[in-house]
Amino acid sequence: MKNGVYSEYKLFAGNSNPVLAEEIANIMGQPLGKSTITKFSDGEISVSIWESVRGEDVYIIQSTCAPTNDNLMELLIMIDAMKRASASRINAVIPYYGYARQDRKAKPRDPITAKLTADLLMAAGVDRIITMDLHAAQIQGYFDVPVDHLIGSPILGKYFKDCISSQKIQNDVVVVSPDLGSVTRTRAFATILECPIAIVDKRRPKPNVSEIMNIIGDVKDKTAILVDDMVDTAGTITNAANALIGLGAKEVYACATHPVLSGQAFKRIQDSHIKEMVLLNTIPLPEKMPCDKIKLLSVAPMFAEAMRRVFSNESFSTLFNNQ
Repeated sequence: MKNGVYSEYKLFAGNSNPVLAEEIANIMGQPLGKSTITKFSDGEISVSIWESVRGEDVYIIQSTCAPTNDNLMELLIMIDAMKRASASRINAVIPYYGYARQDRKAKPRDPITAKLTADLLMAAGVDRIITMDLHAAQIQGYFDVPVDHLIGSPILGKYFKDCISSQKIQNDVVVVSPDLGSVTRTRAFATILECPIAIVDKRRPKPNVSEIMNIIGDVKDKTAILVDDMVDTAGTITNAANALIGLGAKEVYACATHPVLSGQAFKRIQDSHIKEMVLLNTIPLPEKMPCDKIKLLSVAPMFAEAMRRVFSNESFSTLFNNQ
């Protein structure tokens, strides 16, 4: 290290999202480090690092998406390997942070698994977390190491701003929050597009099931853009889209950062009133997409720039200001 800046850095990737890791590495002009992650016959994960990381700034790119436990364990073992190999600083780049929805006790005897995950990462020896659109922003406080929290709305907002400029979207636009918890995110997105917001009032009688109760705001004869942090079973967002059309919206677009897309999600999106679903590639999707309404944008440039700034000790506030 010279004048507070690390003279060397290396990139490594787990098995969760190799395409994104390769794209980030290409942008940074640095090949991915040589490593092998395999399983023993009993299911135990084995990690081998095939090059020296002594004294270097190391970035491990790994989303903790499905299979969540395997990908999380891979990350923990890789961090431990780097720590024992005398890396100077270990940065975990986690585009999608699994277990983020278990961030509080919703009922008696609930675990707070997002905090447990943070404890495991710190116990393994991580020095910094770089992640995107945590389901609950307060998860940053679960760590005793720096957390750089990137946001996907500038990428999504630019896409829709270009759609409006090119008149691909022609009607008056309203940005819609699919629930009360996403209002802050929706308001920030609406600021980018300079348009009003509406809110879907829903209730969730049980996990992965939602019921639309009411729409707060004017959507009649407008193009509605639904904004969320993730799409899991797609029940909430497709129900909201169908409700918006029922209340007079001309057409409905939707966007989210994390494409969890479990269960019947692809079919629900395909069968819904959503004209286009715009998602980011924090989680890998099938090569042959089973839904032609999905548009995928890349987070690689944003993560590459964030990692460069971490390496060179540059400010992150200007990164957000310039988006």
